[in-house]
Amino acid sequence: MAELNELKTAQPESEISVRTFLKHVERPPKLIDLLADKLPPHILASLPHAIDFIGDIAVVEIAPELESYKEVIGEAILKAHKKVRTVLSKSGAVSGIYRLRTFEVISGEAKTETVHKEYGCVFHVDLAKAYFSPRLSYEHSRVASLVKEGETVVDMFAGVGAFSILIAKRYEKVHVYAIDVNPDAVEFLKKSVVVNRVEAKVKPFLGDARQIVNERLKEVADHVIMNLPEKAIEYVDVACEAIKPEGGIIHYYEFSNTLEPLEKAKRRLTNAVNRTNRRLKNILLTRIVRGVAPFTYQVAVDAEIQ
Repeated sequence: MAELNELKTAQPESEISVRTFLKHVERPPKLIDLLADKLPPHILASLPHAIDFIGDIAVVEIAPELESYKEVIGEAILKAHKKVRTVLSKSGAVSGIYRLRTFEVISGEAKTETVHKEYGCVFHVDLAKAYFSPRLSYEHSRVASLVKEGETVVDMFAGVGAFSILIAKRYEKVHVYAIDVNPDAVEFLKKSVVVNRVEAKVKPFLGDARQIVNERLKEVADHVIMNLPEKAIEYVDVACEAIKPEGGIIHYYEFSNTLEPLEKAKRRLTNAVNRTNRRLKNILLTRIVRGVAPFTYQVAVDAEIQ
């Protein structure tokens, strides 16, 4: 206090103010900076611009011209991101009935299994055995936000349960039927159901969605989630069978490479519904979820069905 009084006497016209400064957070070094002296300058532009972080695994796509430097790139990613334990390189496209791709470990622990956290949920996943994309996290949350307390959801292609478990965690009184044809995905789904304590709300089914709906889940759903962009159009009739007689909402996804992807998706879904005994009352939303290749997009359509 004495020092403050002396300062006021010496500088009578001065003002004393209090400021709260933001704590400096050290940002991780950029990949290009870590590799600037390890790669030829002419190929630095080919470094991966996107890294998917799934639990403690980082997934990158290595351009052909960087193939001989992939281990160096992997080590740099480990250095830049301290929580990462494994770096995987995509070795092929998503393919097959289980929507899997192959990976190569380019740095760190030799594994493809991890535990991923998203919106307060915990997911057990093995990337080599079950499809999972962190790039759909917003979509998981968006669809979950549309469900209302007390409603019933049929997740026709549930995978490890990213939609199903989030919905069950958000609401006290929902019923979610999670279907997948991949036995590994269903095992991870069951494990995550227990970890997230939603056993009373999520019922996993192993099998083809058409058979499961026809035998067990006709006319039960307020919402049907159809996140199988490659083949969802082939299951629109099944989704319509799952919707309650008084109506409900289909959350439909497809890949589109046209100049008007949203319009194409709306037309295809409308035509598919018209071939059933149900009617498409209203298109509630269309949106481009993400780009998956040059001029190719994953598209979402929310449609109200009567």
